[in-house]
Amino acid sequence: MKELLRKNRSQVKTIVTIGPASSSKEVLKQFIFEGVDICRLNFSHGSHDDHLKVIQQIRELNKELQTQVGIMADLQGPKLRIGEVEGQSVLLQTGSIIEITDTPCLSNDKILYVNYPDLSKEVKPGEVILMDDGKIKLQVVSAGQNKVIQAKVLNGGPISSKKGVNLPDTRTSLPCLTEKDLKDLEFALSHHVDWIALSFVRRSADVDKLREIIQRKGMNTAIISKIEKPEALTEIDKIIDRSDAIMVARGDLGVETSFEKVPLIQKTLIEKCISKGKPVIVATQMMESMITNFEPTRAEATDIANAVLDGADALMLSGETSVGKYPVEALRNMQKIIDYTEANGYSYNRDIAHTNSSRFFSDSICDAARRLSDISKASAIVTFTQSGYSAFKMSSYRPRSSIFAFTQNPDLICRLSMVWGVRAFLIKDIENIDDSIQFTTSFLRSKKFIKKGDIIIHLASIPLKMKGKTNMLKITQVTD
Repeated sequence: MKELLRKNRSQVKTIVTIGPASSSKEVLKQFIFEGVDICRLNFSHGSHDDHLKVIQQIRELNKELQTQVGIMADLQGPKLRIGEVEGQSVLLQTGSIIEITDTPCLSNDKILYVNYPDLSKEVKPGEVILMDDGKIKLQVVSAGQNKVIQAKVLNGGPISSKKGVNLPDTRTSLPCLTEKDLKDLEFALSHHVDWIALSFVRRSADVDKLREIIQRKGMNTAIISKIEKPEALTEIDKIIDRSDAIMVARGDLGVETSFEKVPLIQKTLIEKCISKGKPVIVATQMMESMITNFEPTRAEATDIANAVLDGADALMLSGETSVGKYPVEALRNMQKIIDYTEANGYSYNRDIAHTNSSRFFSDSICDAARRLSDISKASAIVTFTQSGYSAFKMSSYRPRSSIFAFTQNPDLICRLSMVWGVRAFLIKDIENIDDSIQFTTSFLRSKKFIKKGDIIIHLASIPLKMKGKTNMLKITQVTD
């Protein structure tokens, strides 16, 4: 099955966005053969029927191929867009004055409609309005009169219908979840996706609101906060604490902030997430040229390798796999770069400070396991987990040993596909620690993940059914 269950899977995980170029079962199957870990459903595009078909196909393939590909539902969020324009596009002349209205109309080179009813109330003279991923730049001259804004075109060019609008200088009162988001969230939760990605997070309260909705439905679906707004950076530690994972969404982030700031923002967010034991995804324009070209540029290859070296949990492809000409090749090429970087240049070991929190003992056991694995050159660290905490935490130390998580919680299996270095398996009975250690050792031996003579470290809670209370470490050598 072409390395489908290969022993030496990369530590860094891969995410592909599903779209018209990749929604067929055949392409999804090829993604699995190439080692994909998570499939992303982008709710900015496609109908619920389209997404349901993909969900069903992924689960059919997981069952057929005995894989654990997870599913991420990415909510659109309060994305501002212009309306329909006359013809295929209109040309905005640099230096001209144009009107912007929040009253629906057909847009032309004199007036543009933007789909935000409070736009004229919230922008102020001197503030910048960006359109079409920053290709068009306007500056507000006046606002608030008859719901019309007057703006000067600083950088003009052609613009077509439905292009995005960014307000890097403006604090808006946009809700974190639109009516569309709530409907999409209801759909995603009803089909038990593994991750929900929240777009345009501005404050920790946005994450809390989504968490409250999920919990009201009696679920604990994991939340990814997408960092795309400069406002989020002022509250980033709280946002990370409230989230289950973070996405460095470099597309809108690169428009809303100065482009020269994005590399260090990315590195800072990766560092913060690892230190807090939260998975971090690097996304957008990883291999943008492969939307039309068969191979990535050398700059893109370097970008991917640097994200691996920085310690990112996962790398995500967007247009490359959703609408590109070479979706499978894009994933294959990204995986090749990850594999080579990990094999030849990767060495990432973490020392994380511990505090006297409720998780102090669990964190200390995980830290001791990482240190012991280095000294003993252990092949594997095995953790028994009910909540997933010990697997997330063990991953954050970025050990050289492989990490295997065994759980009775089926909801964790595909969720852990997001997490650096972790492979998860379902275990039916973990009542007795000695029997459980024997079972997992035999299981990993049968799958050829370990061999005779290898050293293994086991972590567990005693008693085994305790949650978040890892308090046992055992080191053994495989003897038969």
